[in-house]
Amino acid sequence: MSVFPIINLRPAVTEFLQSVFLNTEVLAAVGHQEAERRFQKLLSCLSHPPSYTCVRASTHLAPLEEIRHKLGEELQKQQMCSSSADEEISVRILTHPRIPDVLLLPVDGPRPVKQLSSEVVVGAQCGNAVLRGAHVFAPGIVASPKYMKAGDVVSVFSDLEGKCTRGATSFQGKKVFVGNGVAQMDRSAIFCADEPAKGIGVRMVEPLYQSPSFDGVLPGLAFLQNLPSVVVGHVLGPRPGERILDMCAAPGGKTCHIAALMEDQGEVVALERIRNKIDRIRQNAQMLRLRSIKVFCFNSTQAVSSDPVQDSEGPPFPPESFDRVLLDAPCSGLGQRPNMSSTWSLKEIRSYTPLQRKLFHAAVRLLKRGGVLVYSTCTVTLAENEELVAWALNTFPCLTLQPQEPHIGAEGMLGAGLSPEQLRLLQRFSPELSWDQTGTAAPLSCRADRDTIGFFIAKFLKN
Repeated sequence: MSVFPIINLRPAVTEFLQSVFLNTEVLAAVGHQEAERRFQKLLSCLSHPPSYTCVRASTHLAPLEEIRHKLGEELQKQQMCSSSADEEISVRILTHPRIPDVLLLPVDGPRPVKQLSSEVVVGAQCGNAVLRGAHVFAPGIVASPKYMKAGDVVSVFSDLEGKCTRGATSFQGKKVFVGNGVAQMDRSAIFCADEPAKGIGVRMVEPLYQSPSFDGVLPGLAFLQNLPSVVVGHVLGPRPGERILDMCAAPGGKTCHIAALMEDQGEVVALERIRNKIDRIRQNAQMLRLRSIKVFCFNSTQAVSSDPVQDSEGPPFPPESFDRVLLDAPCSGLGQRPNMSSTWSLKEIRSYTPLQRKLFHAAVRLLKRGGVLVYSTCTVTLAENEELVAWALNTFPCLTLQPQEPHIGAEGMLGAGLSPEQLRLLQRFSPELSWDQTGTAAPLSCRADRDTIGFFIAKFLKN
């Protein structure tokens, strides 16, 4: 159900995406009307959250049912603290029929929440987080009532275009209502303090979309992760004793999943170019008690050593050093949900393909013969997905596409000149294909498979 405006993009970006979704192959297959309908659905669904929260359970540490039970107890306690005494508490946690380490929690929304006269305005990113169950942290607040005190009940609005002046007392620009909460700080503590304010600024009590807050909930056993991101680890198919490379590893969710699927036996090398992201990967590995992960701050485009007999532990590595390689590539991120606004220019969006190709070159060289390479993105463009696959198959005759297990998304999108057989081997999570149709009568696992972020997975074998 649409309650928010379509995603706010620059006009040139909207035109570019429209040309992608109404390309000649798509028009020939489904016609102009259906192609346009899908494109408009995409713009709508991107600004709304998925209808469930996905949790990856650390089944290398405890059985799934035990984690499910503990999670239910923790979330029930959380809800009892934030609900009135006469409100009935129930937490539904479902397993996924095909993915053995996934738990699904339905999101309740949009709910009938009444707007109040006291308004707090937050940045678009903060607003997106609230729609997925977060409270409002103080740095995200850009405007509040002039005399706001801790304990005041306020309505929270997301600033769609980033035009609200920090410290304002009101804002009449483009904004959307995301729910009601209780201020945890005075206005002066947020805007007038000597140091930037930290901690929760508004505790959400009536969000428009109700989903649990996972802040500090079972940190070693329950890991928040989008469903397609969990699918990637299973598609890669790691086995105990293998040496596996994760080329763009931050924040480490997929790295840790790979190590867990290997039963922590073997070696997972995680490379990340940005130094301040390295600690997060190490923290996640430590929290999940995984010892097989080795993290290095390194640019993966330069990860292949020119010395074929180099024998150092870290990068660069000799060619054919790894049994499997995951290239979860830096991308334009246009599949992320909810995302009400993106300020990116068309030039920025187009800048990713050359980098992805450089990384892909390194990935193929580092992979052993007979090894598996999985390429993934969280975007919806053809250039970064199917067109990259077409380029890869053309550039590297040693690569062939492989079936994916599990395959719960749609097939690849028309427009890159790939054959029907090749498209069937790709996995594109396309929420626009069923958004607004995935009625509540359908089992949650069916809705969960369709109502995802936009995501893409390709699996190659090096012959």
